[in-house]
Amino acid sequence: MVTAQMVNELRSMTGAGMMDCKKALVETNGNMEAAVDYLREKGIAKAAKKADRIAAEGLANVFIDGNNACIIEVNSETDFVSKNENFVSLVKEIGEAVLKSGAKTLEEALKAETSEGTVEELIISKTATIGEKLSLRRVEYVTKNDDETFGSYLHMGGKIAVLTVVKGANEEVAKDVAMQAAAMKPEYLNEESVPAERIEKEKEFLKQQAMEEGKPADIAEKMVAGRLKKFFKEICLVDQAFIKDGDIDVKTYVKNNGGEVLKMVRYEVGEGMEHRNENFADEVMSQIK
Repeated sequence: MVTAQMVNELRSMTGAGMMDCKKALVETNGNMEAAVDYLREKGIAKAAKKADRIAAEGLANVFIDGNNACIIEVNSETDFVSKNENFVSLVKEIGEAVLKSGAKTLEEALKAETSEGTVEELIISKTATIGEKLSLRRVEYVTKNDDETFGSYLHMGGKIAVLTVVKGANEEVAKDVAMQAAAMKPEYLNEESVPAERIEKEKEFLKQQAMEEGKPADIAEKMVAGRLKKFFKEICLVDQAFIKDGDIDVKTYVKNNGGEVLKMVRYEVGEGMEHRNENFADEVMSQIK
């Protein structure tokens, strides 16, 4: 019989998760030594030891099939590994599995089936093989209608990935919009999608700025309205000046081509994450030691 004490003991020995430890003990009839070997063979113990390490490098990618698409970000510890063929293949396999499964959340994506078990099991296995902490950080699944078009763009081989949906325009236009998002880093699709608290915070900042310039309150209020428009042109995709023709904004460019931008998802690898600050030579030496 497998007891909670046995599970805890195996956890402290390997760093693996509770359910993995319980399964290992069940599979080995409670033999602790055999359970440790079981976890090592599955790559779980090795992956668990790396769980607290920083993985903020990696690749993002877009996968499209008919009216369905998904965008994913898979992380590694070093940029060196993210360029490795095994890692690139891993990203492709995960993306294809997520797209096929229709997973709408990260939890569902980790349960998607691949040729080597679930996505989660595949990542654990590749962590052991590649030798770095690997993780599926985020995923978004998008479905479009027949009169809508997907646009996708990868920058620097996948350091930035963008997925767009436009209605009534062709794939070239949709890709141009994706390129715009990759280059100009919009935070939101349009004014309507900017949270109210973000707008209020910016208004307060702009008003304070105008007052510090010595403007009367009524003049400051008018200045805030004008400067807020400039703010939206910076953070909203459709209001940005179009990179291929600065005389018009993105919304106008797409409208001139018979369309409308409906959605934009932009992933930049490692954004908002803590990054490793290790010297590569020191990393190699630490492996040798």
